[in-house]
Amino acid sequence: MNEIKCISPIDGKVFATRNTLSLKDAKDEIQRLRTAQSAWSARPLSERISLVMAGVEAIGKMNDQIVPELAKMMGRPVRYGGEFGGFQERAQYMSDIAEDALKDIEISDDSSFKRYIRRVPHGIVFVIAPWNYPYMTAINTIAPALIAGNVVALKHATQTLLVGERLVEAFRSAGVPKDVFVNLFLDHDTTSQLIEENEFDFINFTGSLNGGIEMERAAAGTFTPVGTELGGKDPGYVMEDADLDAAVETLIDGAMFNSGQCCCGIERIYVIKSLYEEFLQKAIKIIENYTLGNPLEPDTTLGPMANKRFSDEVRLQIAEAIEKGATTHIKAFESDDGGTYVTPQILTDVDHNMRIMKDETFGPVVCIMPVANDDEAVALMNDSEFGLTASLWTENVARAEKIADEIETGTVFLNRADYLDPALCWTGCKNTGRGGGLSIIGYHNLTRPKSYHLKKVTK
Repeated sequence: MNEIKCISPIDGKVFATRNTLSLKDAKDEIQRLRTAQSAWSARPLSERISLVMAGVEAIGKMNDQIVPELAKMMGRPVRYGGEFGGFQERAQYMSDIAEDALKDIEISDDSSFKRYIRRVPHGIVFVIAPWNYPYMTAINTIAPALIAGNVVALKHATQTLLVGERLVEAFRSAGVPKDVFVNLFLDHDTTSQLIEENEFDFINFTGSLNGGIEMERAAAGTFTPVGTELGGKDPGYVMEDADLDAAVETLIDGAMFNSGQCCCGIERIYVIKSLYEEFLQKAIKIIENYTLGNPLEPDTTLGPMANKRFSDEVRLQIAEAIEKGATTHIKAFESDDGGTYVTPQILTDVDHNMRIMKDETFGPVVCIMPVANDDEAVALMNDSEFGLTASLWTENVARAEKIADEIETGTVFLNRADYLDPALCWTGCKNTGRGGGLSIIGYHNLTRPKSYHLKKVTK
């Protein structure tokens, strides 16, 4: 048994502690899940949907408690009101499409044969959720997994230690049986051992590239499917016919919101040369008007980064880029403490020989480069080991679609950025990982096909 601690980025003090489960205790919890799964999956689909959505609504009723709790755990300003809007939207969409997504695929039913394909639950779905959007990322899998008839074990990030408890508390208060959805406090070694010993039937991991590698290594040879969403280095490309004001506002917000700690946050922007200088000046003005400070204060627009080790990496990448010739454009904010409170920054005179243009930064800094044409922009956007989203800015939809076909990414946005549409598959490529959440494909990944080939007795 180990103690895990959530250190608040607001003041560097311990906000919450919990003891991890021993391997034996964790296995006991998992066995209770396995025992409960058949009865849960036997319930009518409509009943499972109702219970899940009641759990979602129970989270909404806890929002006044959740929002300041999130600020204390990971630093997001309270002025933004938490995550319940997106949390509810995603769960509601998945409940709305469940009947169609999970219905049998009818092949034939005649005098000789009845043939169809049924989607059946995997069994135990293990969700390992990140801290940056701890409620929305978790519900992406929890809601459809439960609706599809799986049971769920949730392991949340240490930085958002209390989120798993809140989710389980809400769902149980709504009537979801206690052994259908459980929160597990686990250390890394115990987590790996449980996976290696084939305790789960599907694993969904959102987190770092190294974490995803560890998940796949642990699952090797077990044949347990693993869905991953890992690092990102998402680009934006602004073309000459773009709505410039909308492009600047959206892309800079996509780069800086949540202190740049967004899975699909914009980390590099390529601007056609004719608009580059104007784009840069507008971006500088936006960022200079931010208020960096205590996230519990209503005037704060940019809070601290979630942990000092994250802010240390951001400062290091910026310093390395400056050494190689990059130019900064934002003077240090008074509230920048050299720790978790980081001045939001724009870098220019950058190139792809700099680590800040290659590695995930995951902080309040964006790099802006001029480009000559679409071919150069596509080549630069694809010059990354990651592929989660890309944001294109033009009035010409056909041009955007042609460029989109050439970009190595999971999602292409046109004239918007940093949004997860639950009707579309949330997926990545390259070192961003494999898998697909939400949409009908999310249900396909959380179930397995089972074929029925029934020969009728004829006389």
